[in-house]
Amino acid sequence: MYRKDSKGYKLNTGESQRKDGRYTYAYTDRMGKRHYIYRKTLVELREAEKKLTRDYDDGLDPYKAKHIEVNHMVENYLSTKHNLKLTTKGTYMNVYKTYIKDDFGKRKIVDVKYSDVKKYYYGLIIERGLKATTVDHVHTILRPAFQMAVRDGLIRMNPTDEVMTEIKRSKFWEKPDRKALTVKEQQAFMDIFRHNPTYMGWLPLMTVLLGTGMRIGEALALDWNSVDFENRIIHVERTLSDRPDEFGECKKRVQSTKTYAGTRDIPMVQDVFDAFLMEYEFQKVLGFCEEEIDGCKDFIFISSNNAVLLPGAVNRAIHSAVNEYNDTEIKKAAVEGRKPFLLPEEISCHILRHTFCTRLCENESNIKVIQSIMGHRDITTTMNIYADATKEKKQEIMAQLEGKIII
Repeated sequence: MYRKDSKGYKLNTGESQRKDGRYTYAYTDRMGKRHYIYRKTLVELREAEKKLTRDYDDGLDPYKAKHIEVNHMVENYLSTKHNLKLTTKGTYMNVYKTYIKDDFGKRKIVDVKYSDVKKYYYGLIIERGLKATTVDHVHTILRPAFQMAVRDGLIRMNPTDEVMTEIKRSKFWEKPDRKALTVKEQQAFMDIFRHNPTYMGWLPLMTVLLGTGMRIGEALALDWNSVDFENRIIHVERTLSDRPDEFGECKKRVQSTKTYAGTRDIPMVQDVFDAFLMEYEFQKVLGFCEEEIDGCKDFIFISSNNAVLLPGAVNRAIHSAVNEYNDTEIKKAAVEGRKPFLLPEEISCHILRHTFCTRLCENESNIKVIQSIMGHRDITTTMNIYADATKEKKQEIMAQLEGKIII
């Protein structure tokens, strides 16, 4: 005899109706543990049963998943990233603790939908005023963490898929605008270090940065064995950083280059060759590097106390030099009755790298060569800079063709 509910409907195996009228479905999971599903109507209960069956058929573990928070999932993902550099992992941990842990991280992963992720990202941009790059870092952590949950059979789909693509098309997404120095700005910038006694000691490093396009960490990690004077080649194999690790500890570290593509050889132009010779002559008088970091020594670019320079110190020197130049230029232009030629206040080591790449793109059309010299892992990065760099060149070429095309 079949069991029936109060309305006379047949109840399947595992189904029952409580005294309060609610329906229950009892089942045993793969581990032999008993669970129960409760619904107000038999139709709702049957829908829940179908979903449960579909989850199990797809290899999912719905009971386990409904108890797992986003925080647990992210921490589990980060714990498996053994190939990350200490400082990179430190950056990830800082982003997680600052923007995810006490907010979005408390949600259950089975409850997170595409719309939830989109709302969360927009909230970071609109309500909290975060920059686009910061939100991109949040996504860089969440997307692979959710993907790990998919592969572990906890959820069926990754709710972060395509979210950033949509947000990057919106009016709220502001891509960082890194403008390279013009040729005239570049000349004025270098003249500061050539002629101002306060900043002359920085001339070799500024020449190398503008003449090679190296990342600041790569330049500061160079030792005298990295420079092949005979063949005029710079061997870029390491990078220097003082960013915090996953435990928040800040200290100087020498690590492998940012990406596999970052390990490269860069030919030296004459100005760069001369800059290294100048620095060597300076140190013959003032002393060579006395600091050893992670087994590395004989660093090229050092401070007045013969210790390795840090990226922050270089950027501060650049800002100080530019500010002094601009102040002087304003006063000088006022006396001479002309408009002052000012340098952008946001010049940094990265702007110098971007400037080198722009000059390279203006004079070289082989994208793969440019990518190799710059150490770009993704050729899209190279292509974007090339497109921007050649805009003015195209205008110049078309101007030269005036009267020569249609005769």
